[in-house]
Amino acid sequence: MASSSNVSIQTSFKYDVFLNFRGADTRKNFVDHLYAALRRQGIHTFKDDERIEQGKKIDHQLIEFIKDSKLFIIVFSKNYASSSWCLDELVKIMECHKRGDQIAYPVFYDVTPSDVRKQSGAFGDAFSKNKNKISAQKWRDAMKDAADLAGWELKEIADGHEAKFIKKVVGKISLKLHSTTLSINDELIGMEPRIKLLLSSIDMSSGEVCMIGIKGIGGGGKTSLARAFYEQLSLQFDAKSYVERVSEVSKKSSSGLKSLQQQILSNILNDQKTTVSNIHDGKITMKKRLCGHKVLIVLDNVDHTEQLEALAGAPDWFGPGSIIIITTRDKHVLVAHKVNVIHEVNLLEDEEAYCLFKKYASHKDFPPDEMLSRQVVRYAAGLPLTIKVLGGVFCGKEKGVWKDALDRLKKIPEKEIQEKLELSYKDLDKDLKEIFLDVACLLKGWEKESAIRALKSCGFNASFGLSVLEERSLITISDDHYLGMHESIQEMGRNIVRRHSEPSRHNRLWIPDEIKNILAKGLGTKVTRAITMDDSLVKLSSEMVTKGFVRLKNLRFLCVVSEVAEDNSLRDEMTDQVSPHFPEALQYLDWVRYPYPSLPKKFQADNLVALVMPYCKIIQVWDGGERKVFDKLKFLNLMHSQLTTIDLGLTPNLERLDLEDCYQLVQIDMSVEFLKELVYLNLSGCSDLKIESFLFIKRLESLKVLCLNRLHLKQFPDIIPGEGNSALLELRFRSNDIEELPSSIANFQELVHLDLHSCRKLRSLPVSICGLRRLRTLKLYGCILEELPESIGLLECLEKLNLSFAHIKHLPDSICMLKNLKTLDLSSCLNLEKLPQDLGKLECLENLILKECQQVTDIPDSTCELRRLKYFSLLDCVQLYILPKKLGDLKCLKVLNLKGTRIRHLPQDLRLLKGLEIFEPDSLHQLCSTASTTKTLKAASSFKKRKW
Repeated sequence: MASSSNVSIQTSFKYDVFLNFRGADTRKNFVDHLYAALRRQGIHTFKDDERIEQGKKIDHQLIEFIKDSKLFIIVFSKNYASSSWCLDELVKIMECHKRGDQIAYPVFYDVTPSDVRKQSGAFGDAFSKNKNKISAQKWRDAMKDAADLAGWELKEIADGHEAKFIKKVVGKISLKLHSTTLSINDELIGMEPRIKLLLSSIDMSSGEVCMIGIKGIGGGGKTSLARAFYEQLSLQFDAKSYVERVSEVSKKSSSGLKSLQQQILSNILNDQKTTVSNIHDGKITMKKRLCGHKVLIVLDNVDHTEQLEALAGAPDWFGPGSIIIITTRDKHVLVAHKVNVIHEVNLLEDEEAYCLFKKYASHKDFPPDEMLSRQVVRYAAGLPLTIKVLGGVFCGKEKGVWKDALDRLKKIPEKEIQEKLELSYKDLDKDLKEIFLDVACLLKGWEKESAIRALKSCGFNASFGLSVLEERSLITISDDHYLGMHESIQEMGRNIVRRHSEPSRHNRLWIPDEIKNILAKGLGTKVTRAITMDDSLVKLSSEMVTKGFVRLKNLRFLCVVSEVAEDNSLRDEMTDQVSPHFPEALQYLDWVRYPYPSLPKKFQADNLVALVMPYCKIIQVWDGGERKVFDKLKFLNLMHSQLTTIDLGLTPNLERLDLEDCYQLVQIDMSVEFLKELVYLNLSGCSDLKIESFLFIKRLESLKVLCLNRLHLKQFPDIIPGEGNSALLELRFRSNDIEELPSSIANFQELVHLDLHSCRKLRSLPVSICGLRRLRTLKLYGCILEELPESIGLLECLEKLNLSFAHIKHLPDSICMLKNLKTLDLSSCLNLEKLPQDLGKLECLENLILKECQQVTDIPDSTCELRRLKYFSLLDCVQLYILPKKLGDLKCLKVLNLKGTRIRHLPQDLRLLKGLEIFEPDSLHQLCSTASTTKTLKAASSFKKRKW
């Protein structure tokens, strides 16, 4: 069952299949065999000679049986048309078929589709003898329609062998039944759409061996989905095996994998005496004896590639059409084994979760309260395991007990849930366990790159570690690159840290009250290695803070997030006193709005790798102006600080420097030129820096990302190195007042992204721009460019070009040479009059945006050659009256925005584009009501913002 909003989405039918046939021709041979084969597969089939009850009108009852059947098999034979009974049935069948809920399949037994379609031979003779012309015409039409349907012709399949032919037909019918009417039992709420999604990823007719991986977090429904999928497909396979607990069995003893090999062989070969002497022998035996069988195998809970190598080593182990289903928590296992299809299990939607919880929590004496039930469901966050266990916990409890039980769960997670989820944690290596616990306790919700820097600062291989955790479904990384973790998994991780000890003995602290108590009472210990907290710290005296941190000798990670406070009296009072004591073990120090004017004098920072203090009150880095060297510092972020000068000679190994919006910064010590490792530099908004302050940048040999936005520079700074000496990949130079770029810009030969957004005085680009041969993104939004150089066509790697608000009247023809261009944005180019005639040569273009191009009157016909175009916006192109006639050739087009245009007719072949969403112009609804335009309007009206 799916969610309550779409339960019972399938129409219910009494019969799976209705057989329509000429009894005298086929009843005692082909149809009998077909009927028996369908029944053997569990397909509920109607055949009229067995089902018509004595004493009832045959024609009326047959009509009801036809209406009550999901599929129809029409068996055309030589004398079929001589039976008015068959033909009347056929007329009704085709009526049902055309309504869409039921499907008809023709079988051409000893005739051809052409015989039926043209009604020649015996068919023509039969119709010529019929005197009722009205009935005869209905029969003819029904036969022609049926002959045009996809079906099966005996002499064209299996060389005319009836047994093989029937097997083929029954297999296809079985597949169709299971793909349209899934028999999901009550235990498997939410399974129907998931099975359909899996089925859609398989081409059953290809004959290839398909390996399907089902990957997801522990308790997420992988096994339930695999079992349901197996049951749906099992009727189509004579040879099948469901192997449970692969990981557990294979690790239990040295003969574990061998026993699983024997199980598969025994199941498939139907021979309980099958044995293998060792794993290697098992591999050879499986490949030799199973390669001729079309098999369906489930390998549930696999966690290592050696298990797959032993049980499903390669596709050629199995016969054509075989399907191997593998469930795992670890995506890497599937990738390493080259699994064809990898399917991520989606957690339950809210209504699905609510239905599942009600099923397990229902009790005749104490029915579940809806409001409290939904609170439990929110707590479970769609994880089936959690929902089922909690359903059992709450079942039979009085309403008054529910709230207390829910509050208790938030503090002490249910043991059964924790034990099952912890299996994923126990399989991790030592460093991966540490990274997992850091995410669970400290880093959930962080931007991925920031988390990587924090973890790297603490000595971890962060990028690799996070990728492994993601593969094993222990964390998620969103489309906008933020770390996520399911609440139940996060609770499991936090419970590992908190169990069996007092807070002062926890290696990670994140609960504000516990941290405040430990610092205030000096309860800290050497065990604590990481703390993340809010600004409740400012409510403690400086003396308490200092005393508290002194005991945390092994603290490696400290993150303090201070919110903006209207009343800063507490903070001011605190900063008037002594600055805090920071443990020398600190490797990562992150304090947003750090309230002190400098770092503590006693802090040596010998181990500090990252110092992150945005919006801080630091005026000088060290108290008293000392010059202590940060030998290990790699990441420094003092954006929005009150620094006036900074000496970066003290940070020789710096890799990333962010000083954005340090408005009072007037000087950067020139020793920065010795920063051989610096790859990222952000000086955006440092508007008091003089142009000569940027000279050092050309000497930064490793620099890859440079941000110089909002500096109000009137000329491009001298930051470009000699030819071939730059590693720069990205230059952000937004909102500056330059009028031109230097021709030497081409020296940035490795540049991939160039952002000149809102350089409002920039009127042209140098011809040398063509030297940026690796450039993929060029953002010129808001620049008042009057023309583009012809050389722009030489930017062969360019994928995105944004020219919004430019003053250009036309594009150079060379722009059509950009073979890799995917997005061309010309929004609000108010002077643009025409587009290049060869626009269709942009063979990779996916997005073409001409919004508010008010002078454009014509779209080139070649636009219809943009085979990959998905998004096409002509919004408010007020001078546009016609579209190219062959827009229907744009097979990938998904959105066409015509709002605000003067277009009065839409090309008819647009109807051929599936899934296209059109935003219509109002002009379509202002046509004159002549006969010809009425027809056009009627055709066009179906385009009104809809999906096809």
